[in-house]
Amino acid sequence: MESIALREQLKAAERGAAAPYVDYPPTPWWYAPAIGAWVAAVIGTFAWWRVNAGLFLGSLAALIAVEALFVVWLRRRHGAFPMPGKGTPPAEIAGVWRGYLLALPLVAVLVGLVWWLVGVGVAAGAAFVLVTVGLTVYERRYGVAAARTRARLQ
Repeated sequence: MESIALREQLKAAERGAAAPYVDYPPTPWWYAPAIGAWVAAVIGTFAWWRVNAGLFLGSLAALIAVEALFVVWLRRRHGAFPMPGKGTPPAEIAGVWRGYLLALPLVAVLVGLVWWLVGVGVAAGAAFVLVTVGLTVYERRYGVAAARTRARLQ
């Protein structure tokens, strides 16, 4: 009898620890394309790097301001949510995070290679596509992992 109660307490504790990772509002449809567009815009500002320092710095400042507003909105919407690489997620989600963190340098190298071979404009377009598709895949995999975690902890 005591071992059953102890198991239930452990499961309840695990559900509580997993809650920040699995209980969240759905990501809006525009999230991945918006992040992709922001990354593309950051890369695109480098077209002005040597042409006009004022436009370059002004564009970067505006993009940083947009990012700050986005993070404020995201925190209000999700509360204190864990970011990849922070905290100790459930095993199902940890694997998704590892894939995300391994893909980041690959995307950066691919965009850098396109920039070097073709130019800033094409690199910005490549970044938009890679980031948008990558985040869409990540969000889907995360949703599946969160559902598996919820099912395991029922």
